[in-house]
Amino acid sequence: MKILLARHGETPWNAEGRYQGQIDIPLSDNGIRQAKLLGERLTGVSITKAVASPLVRAKATAEFALGDERIAMLQFEAGLKEIAHGDWEGLLASEIRERDPSRLLAWREEPESVLMPGTGGENLQMVFDRAWPAFARACEGLQEDDTLLVVAHDAVNRVLLCKILGLPFAKLWSFRQAPTTLNLLEGPSAEKLEVVRLNDCNHHTALFGEAVHRAL
Repeated sequence: MKILLARHGETPWNAEGRYQGQIDIPLSDNGIRQAKLLGERLTGVSITKAVASPLVRAKATAEFALGDERIAMLQFEAGLKEIAHGDWEGLLASEIRERDPSRLLAWREEPESVLMPGTGGENLQMVFDRAWPAFARACEGLQEDDTLLVVAHDAVNRVLLCKILGLPFAKLWSFRQAPTTLNLLEGPSAEKLEVVRLNDCNHHTALFGEAVHRAL
């Protein structure tokens, strides 16, 4: 089976560098453009099944990626929601640096050690513990020639890819997940996947272009 693991398009908060987590922020005009370009890239790709986070930025990205003719196949998995940033949600990185500098430094240097502050704040293991079962459920029943589209979020994609690549969460920042990026995975089951393409943004960014984001 083949899996296209995508991230949602840019939001206004991504552009501003705000941590949005599970606050339901829509796509920006640029994010809509990115998602439409993703849809154009996938027009000729046979997609058997599509699953997305229910947050509106992922939902809309998945809808644009599928196009009107395939939108009815879209299903949602709450386990694919972005990491809950707790008290950081809605704040700029510069504001967090003033209020919670040691935790922000740890998030950049030892992400596996960080529990997000405040009510409902998560750590990476908590994200993985809900995201991996959701991902595995989406893979169930897929045959050799089937293709699954999964549209999720930065931290979710990263913990899933760490699992598939055999990397500890300490290596979370060792690869990028840009807006509407595509990761192509292939294998017989969720537990036996290979990464064929990683952070492929060819639909909106040139080979040596800047395909980054400023916040989760």
